[in-house]
Amino acid sequence: MSGARRVSERSGVDPFIVMDVMEQARRAEAAGRSVIHMEVGQPGTAAPEVARAGLARAMEAGPLGYTVALGLPELRAKIAELYGKWYGLDLDPGRIVVTAGSSAGFLLAFTTLFDAGDRVGLGLPGYPSYRQILKALSLRAVGIETAAANRYQPVAGDIPADLAGLIVASPSNPTGTMLDRDAMAALIARCAAQDTAFISDEIYHGIQYEGRAISALEVSDDVYVINSFSKYFSMTGWRIGWMVVPEDHVRTVERLAQNMFICAPHASQIAALHALDAEADLSANLSVYARNRALMLERLPGAGFDRIAPPDGAFYIYADVSHLTDDSVKFASEILEKAGVAVTPGLDFDPVRGGGTLRFSYARATADIAEGLDRLTAFMAAR
Repeated sequence: MSGARRVSERSGVDPFIVMDVMEQARRAEAAGRSVIHMEVGQPGTAAPEVARAGLARAMEAGPLGYTVALGLPELRAKIAELYGKWYGLDLDPGRIVVTAGSSAGFLLAFTTLFDAGDRVGLGLPGYPSYRQILKALSLRAVGIETAAANRYQPVAGDIPADLAGLIVASPSNPTGTMLDRDAMAALIARCAAQDTAFISDEIYHGIQYEGRAISALEVSDDVYVINSFSKYFSMTGWRIGWMVVPEDHVRTVERLAQNMFICAPHASQIAALHALDAEADLSANLSVYARNRALMLERLPGAGFDRIAPPDGAFYIYADVSHLTDDSVKFASEILEKAGVAVTPGLDFDPVRGGGTLRFSYARATADIAEGLDRLTAFMAAR
């Protein structure tokens, strides 16, 4: 075999199944079919108008080049202000690192904290790219099965003692469930007692319905927090996020960021800076999600999807469909083909139990969600 054809073992990550579903849906639409998108975890709205206008002005004012690796100082300061508004925290902007989306934040966190072969825990079901990024970095993902009784969140007593790190997400993808303060504190205390690094994925903060999401920073400063402008701020394609790290880790993360990414996109940083002032638009988006959530919870059970944990936040419904199928990939393909609704197979989120689960996203316009529910109801009635 020639060197040009050589492929590393660590590159053998699984596909991100939801992206494959998106491609199937795109092909169906290209063939002239109508598809309701309940598969993709992104808002149907554009970036806030004030963000787009602010970037337009900046582009006319001069060229956009590299920024410092940690991000624009004014953006870091503005993000710190957000922690005061949302959590009552006086956060040092010097601990904030602006990243090329939350994905870059995970890469930076994992490479800062862990060495090849380290074991890193994550709850199942959970965001699939955690596992795949860990594998690509020669790290070992340790799945921790969660229970519906615990709203699919890990509990302190289930955390193995030999982990180098633990990743939690609240609100979670795919379930939308949240950790309360006591549960978050118990997990952080467990990790601290056994020298396990704690990473909190908080990218769905701001999208919550009953109560507010708790940040790990409200419990401890000795944690990594990763967030993003993708979800609440409706800026998925802009690839802009941030992380908060302990003060004595900033320089290490900075050196890695300099070499891996140079900086996050300058244009996206400017848009993000202005998006932080778009509270009216963002509140309107949240109202749409709330209406969609109520509609999903009202009508999904009637369609036959009645085994769900009602979401506290984010914009997903995770349904147990094990009484209907043991092959969620095939079932999702059947739903797309016969109902014209794209949904995500649970295998993306749980390689052990995901054959019997589906994720429904309700991030789109309410009219689309209502139409999708009509189609799902008709499909299940005829099945």
